Amino acid sequence: MSEALSIRHDQSGHQFEAVIDGHRAYLAYMDLGKQTLDIYRTFVPNALRGRGIAAALTEEALAYAEGMGYSVIPSCSYVERYMERRQRQQSKH
Repeated sequence: MSEALSIRHDQSGHQFEAVIDGHRAYLAYMDLGKQTLDIYRTFVPNALRGRGIAAALTEEALAYAEGMGYSVIPSCSYVERYMERRQRQQSKH
């Protein structure tokens, strides 16, 4: 992505979101208590796909969880694959 992506964390709505060219992409989670977040959905409209937006939203959510000392349950298949890839990359270093 060439332009900087502005991601907003709506804590009361349990979402990370980005609005680009009038289109809204988001990642939704539930705070299960016991310092656990369940990330259950990512959505990127067709007009925005292929630009790394889901990855940016996921990275932002994981950084938030990590900073807060939360563990993450990836109920969303995209987030699950993203976390697996990240773990594989980290184990190679």
